[in-house]
Amino acid sequence: MAKAADVLTRRSFLATAAAAGLAASSALAVPHYARRHGSPVFTHGVQSGDVDTSSGMIWARADRPVEIAVEYSTTESFTNATRGPVLKAGRETDFAAKHLLTDLLPDQDIFYRLTASDPTSSHLVSEPIVGRFRTAPLRRRSVRFVWSGDTAGQGWGIDDVGMKTYSTMALHEPDFFIHSGDTIYADNPIPDEIRLRDGTIWKNRIVTDEKREVARTLDEYRGQWKYNLLDRHLLDFNAQVPTFFQWDDHEVLNNWSPSTDLRDDPRYPDKDVAVYAQRAMRAFQEMTPIRYFPTEPGRIFRKVAYGPLLDVFFVDLRSYRTANRGNELGLFGWRQAAWLKRELAASRATWKVIACDMPLGVVIWDDYGSKLGYEGVADGLNGPPAAREREIADLLSFMRDNAIRNVVWLTADIHYTAAHHYDPVRAKFKEFEPFWEFVSGPLHSGTYGPHPLDMTFGPEVRFMKASGGGVDSNLPPSAGLQFFGLVDIDGSSEQMTVRLMDREDRGLWSVTLDPAVTS
Repeated sequence: MAKAADVLTRRSFLATAAAAGLAASSALAVPHYARRHGSPVFTHGVQSGDVDTSSGMIWARADRPVEIAVEYSTTESFTNATRGPVLKAGRETDFAAKHLLTDLLPDQDIFYRLTASDPTSSHLVSEPIVGRFRTAPLRRRSVRFVWSGDTAGQGWGIDDVGMKTYSTMALHEPDFFIHSGDTIYADNPIPDEIRLRDGTIWKNRIVTDEKREVARTLDEYRGQWKYNLLDRHLLDFNAQVPTFFQWDDHEVLNNWSPSTDLRDDPRYPDKDVAVYAQRAMRAFQEMTPIRYFPTEPGRIFRKVAYGPLLDVFFVDLRSYRTANRGNELGLFGWRQAAWLKRELAASRATWKVIACDMPLGVVIWDDYGSKLGYEGVADGLNGPPAAREREIADLLSFMRDNAIRNVVWLTADIHYTAAHHYDPVRAKFKEFEPFWEFVSGPLHSGTYGPHPLDMTFGPEVRFMKASGGGVDSNLPPSAGLQFFGLVDIDGSSEQMTVRLMDREDRGLWSVTLDPAVTS
């Protein structure tokens, strides 16, 4: 949790960064006579991500091919700033660039400033744009972070209010944010307006060409990200809070897997879903501050070590899954499964958070109307582990057998918020220790009613808030059912407190967990 001095620094920085970000990201923010006429412009603010004790990724996008000068400092005034390498942003990345800042001090505010110049005309230089993040600690200081998922889905775009949940999360001054998937909705066009059931009209005040249709081309997938980054709440949030990204299905299209059949869908001219997945992955890597693995391009599963109290393990249930319909029902793939076991066993952090893009015990069908196929983990049979449940059973028994404790699962995907407690006493499968799974979202999408639970791992709902389901499905953000989760780890007691929150910053439910003693 931030100290008083940190709070003052962050609040003053937010005001400065917001002004600079708006000036740099919108041609309408500064009168024509005050702009550097003809100079490059940063179009979508700045982002940071994957911050640990000594490094952090930064990102920005310009309006043309540019060279970007990087400066960073431990002071907001940029006194004694360090100059990084000059980044080149060209057409091959849609003028986006990112860079890993390294050799940083732990537990330190890092302010970064970017300036773009036109390589063909040295006098054409942009206004600078600034951002900040705080590196992870080496000492046992308190840590605070937020998580949620599901941004700009079901046609609910940027209205007069905008994506307010991001501003609400920023009020808590988190160390970082976990975006648990469905970061965009490439398969959900944004219309100009939607008629609500009460007869009123939802008006999307910003609609771009790329968002009027489903994404098919690489540029259209990139455009999904650029649309979200036109929201003022998200721009301000990104300037001050690092985001750790993972993905789910809507970054490509709904419930995609190798068995996705596009033959009768005229929206997609190429009928091979792998073509769209490849384009979506490239856009995801280009448009987010996720770390790049040179030996495994496109890899999303990874660990972010955030000091002695916390390791975060990001899993990818989408890239390696087998067909949603068929006999070979895998999710992790052997390489990711081996990595997760190895890293969990090696972790010495008090808490191990598994950031998972889908909940474990919630029944999610590939075709929900006909109850066919498996989109999620649970098979709906309430019996011993079968199909995809076998992978989770293997992982849970591995953690028990190797005394890997203090593991908490955080997820989103189902468009409501809930707290699930899993216990072998209630389960068909007994070979594991009790654990918690917390669900949050949506950030700015439709809200839906609850799904049934499968009892293979013995889940019990300790809290849930959702729409009523049925005719009360796909409620707009204005209905008040947009959610995020807030996690505090106390530096002294090492207790973890999880709170489920709504867009208006109302605390809905909370629990404080004591860390188990580990050898």
